Amino acid sequence: MSSSTRSESSFFDKSKILHLDDIAPDFTADSTLGKISFHDYIKGSWTVFFSHCKSFTPVCTSELGLLAKLKDEFTKRGVKVIGLDVDDVETQKKWIKDVNDIYRCDFDFPLISDKDRKVSMLYNFLNKTSSDDSGPLPLRGLYIISPDLKIKTILLLPPEIGRNFDEVFRYIDGFNLVYKYKVQLPANWKKGEKVLAPMKVSESEVKKTFGGDLNKVRDYMILVNEPRM
Repeated sequence: MSSSTRSESSFFDKSKILHLDDIAPDFTADSTLGKISFHDYIKGSWTVFFSHCKSFTPVCTSELGLLAKLKDEFTKRGVKVIGLDVDDVETQKKWIKDVNDIYRCDFDFPLISDKDRKVSMLYNFLNKTSSDDSGPLPLRGLYIISPDLKIKTILLLPPEIGRNFDEVFRYIDGFNLVYKYKVQLPANWKKGEKVLAPMKVSESEVKKTFGGDLNKVRDYMILVNEPRM
């Protein structure tokens, strides 16, 4: 059966919905940087894996230009970036050339070619209300994956709204603090601001671990200085 005649249920299988702390599904696919085995490519690094609907679309083009300009920010955090859309590699390469021309940048992250939607189905990227002759198009999806291959963030946006990569950096910076120091992060936390001490830890232990400069809002809510990485 061709992809154009598949039923909607074959693309949207609720049994395959991913959850936080699931192992990110592995796959092998063609990309603009050659064939990629996903787990081999990302293991040991933080990874931002994102989807676009198609090449040569305006919001997606703006995102690729921004990603290229943010390359140093990803690199200093040890983050690998990999994208996906449903066009063939040659079309994607032509699009990247256009992105580089518009934004005077050098986009060199890999883009996965997912013409048959297999990877999009694995990652629940597909949009029920937008399609072409081959099937549904991807939403503006994004996963943050930890070095041990676990899914730590799932973001899904409609095609019309571009992503906020400052927020993506906030998540990654926050995860590094949370994993290393077992702290928690309050609403709208930004790097350098106070963080929340772990719950169910005594005030004396908090002082011993984080120093005496703390703000005890309630017994269950203590703000401390951000630990130094």
